[in-house]
Amino acid sequence: MFTLLFVAFLLVDILLRLWLASRQIRHVQRHRLAVPAVFADRIGLRSHQRAADYTAAKMRFSMVERVTEAAVLVALTLLGGLQWLDLQLAYLIDNDMLRQLALIGSVMAVLGLIGLPFSIWRKFELEARFGFNRVTPKLFVQDSLKALLVALLLGIPLVASILWIMGHAGPRWVWWAWSIWVGFNLLILWLFPMVIAPLFNKFTPLDNPEMAGRIQSLAQRCGFSLSGLFVMDGSKRSAHGNAYFTGFGKARRIVFFDTLLSRLNVDEIEAVLAHELGHFKLRHIARRLAISFSLALVFLLILGWLSTQVWFYTELGVLPQLGRPNDALALILFFLVTPVFTFWLTPLASWFSRRDEYQADHYAAQQSSADALVSALVKLYDDNAATLTPDPLHSAFYDSHPPAVLRIQNLKHG
Repeated sequence: MFTLLFVAFLLVDILLRLWLASRQIRHVQRHRLAVPAVFADRIGLRSHQRAADYTAAKMRFSMVERVTEAAVLVALTLLGGLQWLDLQLAYLIDNDMLRQLALIGSVMAVLGLIGLPFSIWRKFELEARFGFNRVTPKLFVQDSLKALLVALLLGIPLVASILWIMGHAGPRWVWWAWSIWVGFNLLILWLFPMVIAPLFNKFTPLDNPEMAGRIQSLAQRCGFSLSGLFVMDGSKRSAHGNAYFTGFGKARRIVFFDTLLSRLNVDEIEAVLAHELGHFKLRHIARRLAISFSLALVFLLILGWLSTQVWFYTELGVLPQLGRPNDALALILFFLVTPVFTFWLTPLASWFSRRDEYQADHYAAQQSSADALVSALVKLYDDNAATLTPDPLHSAFYDSHPPAVLRIQNLKHG
């Protein structure tokens, strides 16, 4: 029964994604020949058409990627791929902890190798075709190896500790595992700005006294304590521009992509940061963290129950090993199939995110200038080739930010 349910949800997932992607392609191509009136005096037709073509290309790519991911999922589960890996490792490795770590590592390696051609094509074909990619093959290899090393150094202790707890803490292992997960995420938040991010990019203090003074004044008005203002060499990898703040407590810092600073003036930079600080002031980030941790607990509780049900394994193409721990199998199966059943939460999460964006825009208009934020957004839409005419249904389902036209109109009319 669970097999049929899984197949049904997977088929609906694939068909719905493909249908929404097709709608998005048709909609942006249908509106390709005319710039929306609200942008007509700021964005040229050629830029608008480039954005439409970029959006359509990304959608076609996502369709191929999703079908491939679904095929791999079926191969690992119902077609016996995971079962075969588990049996092979059982013959080769006697130690249960090493065997389970090797199983998880093998599945991650398989998924990574299958995803590698898509990453390469995305960087060196899709992004390059539209003038965004600046990553060289050498830098791509270096980044990949660094990311793998970081994942191993952080991931192995995390997974090993959770597997040990699952095998030794009894029915209450869920609560211990959740505590470890929360602690791990807080550790990453602390490590990222000072240890992880500098492995990939160079960060230098912002060397613009006028801009620094404006930002410090804005941060004080918003009650946001800063440990520094930094510029990141984002242009080394991409032409896309962005800014973000990271860290927590006294380690908070604001980071600008150098590509962003090259395009926006001081007023626009201040407005963009006022929007980001609005998320902080309105407690959007704290709420998202709380929701994330709460959902993690719910999912762990579900996993705790499913891991004791034989049908959970057998209905997904796996026979648990007798007399040996199957905790790694439970983890792998759960994280492989959960997205198929939680896909329907996407529009709800998207709606909450868009609501937060509107609120942050309103806060930014109060703390800086609505006109400056509009000007900055228009430049960012143009530079990043973001479509100005998304399909309404696709946007409602997926988009974390409001459509460009609605967002600009909301800022202009308060």
